[in-house]
Amino acid sequence: MSSQDGQAIRRRPGYFQRTLRDNGSDTDAPDAPKANEENEPVLQAIWRVLFGIDWMYNPSAALRIMLSPIVFYMLRTSFVPPHLNKQYPSIFLPSNRIEDSPQGFRQYAKSYWDIAFVAYYVVVFACIRQTLFNYILKPMARRYGIRKEKKVDRFAEQTYSILYFCISSPFGLYTMYKYMPTWYYQTKNFWINYPHWQLPGTLKYYYLVQAAYWTHQFLVLALKLEKPRSDYAQLVAHHVVTLWLIFWSYTTNLTFIGNAVFITMDVSDIFLSTSLTFNYLKMQKTKTVFFALLFGVWTYTRHYLNLRILWSIWHEFDLIPRESQVWKPEEGSWMVSWMRYQIFTPLFLLQLLNIYWYILLWRALLRALFSSKLDDERSDNEEEGQTKKGQ
Repeated sequence: MSSQDGQAIRRRPGYFQRTLRDNGSDTDAPDAPKANEENEPVLQAIWRVLFGIDWMYNPSAALRIMLSPIVFYMLRTSFVPPHLNKQYPSIFLPSNRIEDSPQGFRQYAKSYWDIAFVAYYVVVFACIRQTLFNYILKPMARRYGIRKEKKVDRFAEQTYSILYFCISSPFGLYTMYKYMPTWYYQTKNFWINYPHWQLPGTLKYYYLVQAAYWTHQFLVLALKLEKPRSDYAQLVAHHVVTLWLIFWSYTTNLTFIGNAVFITMDVSDIFLSTSLTFNYLKMQKTKTVFFALLFGVWTYTRHYLNLRILWSIWHEFDLIPRESQVWKPEEGSWMVSWMRYQIFTPLFLLQLLNIYWYILLWRALLRALFSSKLDDERSDNEEEGQTKKGQ
């Protein structure tokens, strides 16, 4: 900060408070449903917070939900015998620990408590997202000269994506490298020794957090917390297919494939979001560099690696042990012959969506080569005459 900026701030008492107020708070989230809270009965207020959608817009409402099970757990540990409390912390950490692996890694099996874990972390992501948007990312956008509310929102969305994928990508790669036989995309190990129901602790945590993140992102789209673009229908289809893959692969003990797919998608999303962020900041040279990197990374991860996975499903499926090619969910085996098509279909649909966006990348590249203009091909699906909030 320059000395002039510091003097300007000192001349304006309450600057920080006004900045938080002007740049959004947890009570003015976009399109948040308004509730008449005056003289509202206590039980009705609790019902609204816990079972309404306030927590998707309002970080303080999400925080209250996050703290509720913690307070309840503390009360239980104070008044209930310890042996009755063993399962409750499972909404915070992976549950159903089993015998450690021969290498000494902690291992876990699936559990119905995993549903509670995912639901809890959906609320956690809602709290994190809205807090970052209201108090850090939107003020940052304005600080760097972005004035239009539409672009302020876009900047916040893409920066939030960068933060998440910069954590999920290395964590997924580390999990594959450290705990799984599939490093580096040794696809035959997707099938050998199936069913893979004994999950390394890091893999189970990674998988369930990813499930929570994408569930929350689907809710963001459904509630239109992000203003729809021209590819809104494709994004909804992408999120539906992604959730199908996540929950079905987890149920049928195909987490080795799921981990590989997560990595291919998340790594490329880092470069996509970074390129778009620099576009909103009008940093043309940096944007162009990241777009070039995006083009290469996208081609390698979302097409080459994904096509390798599809090839493996079609040609290496029979590496599953013969005794496991049966429908016995109680034993963890789901891989009857027709499951080959059930696994292949959603990944193929995902590949078609990737091809659609790949075409948009090519269009942007060709336009940049012939007109020296490199922009996001996905236009905002809004009425031109709509009055922008804050303008």
